[in-house]
Amino acid sequence: MESEENLVNIFLLLLFSAVFTVVGPSTPEEGWQVYSSAQDAEGRCVCTVVAPQQSVCSRDARTKQLRQLLERVQNMSQSIEVLDQRTQRDLQFVEKMEIQLKGLENKFKQVEDGHESNIARQYRSIKEKMEELRPLIPVLETYKADALLVRQFKEEAANVTDMLGNLQEQLGGLDYQELHSRVMSLEDRLKACMQRLACGKLTGISEPITIKTSGSRFGSWMTDPLAPAGDNRVWYMDGYHNNRFVREYQSMYDFMTTDNFTSHRLPHPWSGTGQVVYNGSIYFNKFQSHTIIKFDFSTSLISRSRQLDFAGYNNMYHYSWGGHSDIDLMVDEGGLWAVYATNQNAGNIVLSQLNPNTLQIIRSWTTNHPKRSAGEAFMICGTLYVTNGYSGGTKVYYAYSTNSSTYEYIDIPLTNKYSHLSMLDYNPRDRALYAWNNGHQVLYNVTLYHIIQ
Repeated sequence: MESEENLVNIFLLLLFSAVFTVVGPSTPEEGWQVYSSAQDAEGRCVCTVVAPQQSVCSRDARTKQLRQLLERVQNMSQSIEVLDQRTQRDLQFVEKMEIQLKGLENKFKQVEDGHESNIARQYRSIKEKMEELRPLIPVLETYKADALLVRQFKEEAANVTDMLGNLQEQLGGLDYQELHSRVMSLEDRLKACMQRLACGKLTGISEPITIKTSGSRFGSWMTDPLAPAGDNRVWYMDGYHNNRFVREYQSMYDFMTTDNFTSHRLPHPWSGTGQVVYNGSIYFNKFQSHTIIKFDFSTSLISRSRQLDFAGYNNMYHYSWGGHSDIDLMVDEGGLWAVYATNQNAGNIVLSQLNPNTLQIIRSWTTNHPKRSAGEAFMICGTLYVTNGYSGGTKVYYAYSTNSSTYEYIDIPLTNKYSHLSMLDYNPRDRALYAWNNGHQVLYNVTLYHIIQ
């Protein structure tokens, strides 16, 4: 079944949303041809390839451009929906505050117009409350503008999608450069709008988006959240031990559609799947040690290494799936973090913020959650989120906030499509979760609730 699903995914990627019918002994529908079909002695199908006629193949260059544009629009549409939900929810909250402000202002004027001495104390109280609420006025205007911007984004994305749909029907004389420019402009404006939204609390995780099927059951893949504009490289690490080679793909599209990559050899094998690429360097746990190494891709040299004192290693305090996952490095809006466990904390999770240049611990927090009972974990906006397992029905059920040094139990479903998570990390630039799920590289969009202060 998995091979059939992969075949369908390949056809969908190459041919957009064309309707496929079952390929059988009957004549293929008009516009398609069977290329190389054979049967063995027992009548079983050996190889059947359905391909467009040569007149269509001759336009492959334009078709490739359309595929790239359609992929961008689809990704943006998903991001817009998430952003729309967040903005509308926040806007409702602010509009309620606007009503309160207007009510207080009217009452304030009534008190000011009447000169009764017995309400002077009430007058002062209302005035103080007004001063507290006045800072919400510019916030209200900002969110009103964001809501309008989201509606404009949705309309423009819908227009571009319609244009692409028409082009699928008939490849005509469209100015592709103009279309590409519109998509790029929309994408830049969307990213700028998302960056304006402050940190928030995780309230939802989308259905998974399968980017690629490759590698073994365990591994990690990522992009650099601090990469400069235009740098969309993807980094890929297969396995959880006894490997030193990191693959570099030039873009997400290259990662999805080709096997063209540059290989980087690390000076030591890594341990687990908790590696991160951050600001041009990869941070990883050296195999069979509690040493963290910072390796600079531009110089191919170790720029810093440091032992994480008292941290368990070599499968002492791994995640519940095993795999030498004792030390998990991760990144969020606040910087670089390490998640591990110690004997001193009875095998429970310790969370440390690290200086990315020196690898020194800036501050540590001890939690009450056993490391071996955690399926996977990730950081968002200074809060550690932990899953209840790695296979079957999975959810995010524990959250520890470093801002308040408190924890809570939550219930956020996480669709575990391929039944074995061995890596789950948040990228603050993309505002998405990267996952390695049983040999599939997967993305999840997240919904954050933004609290206005």
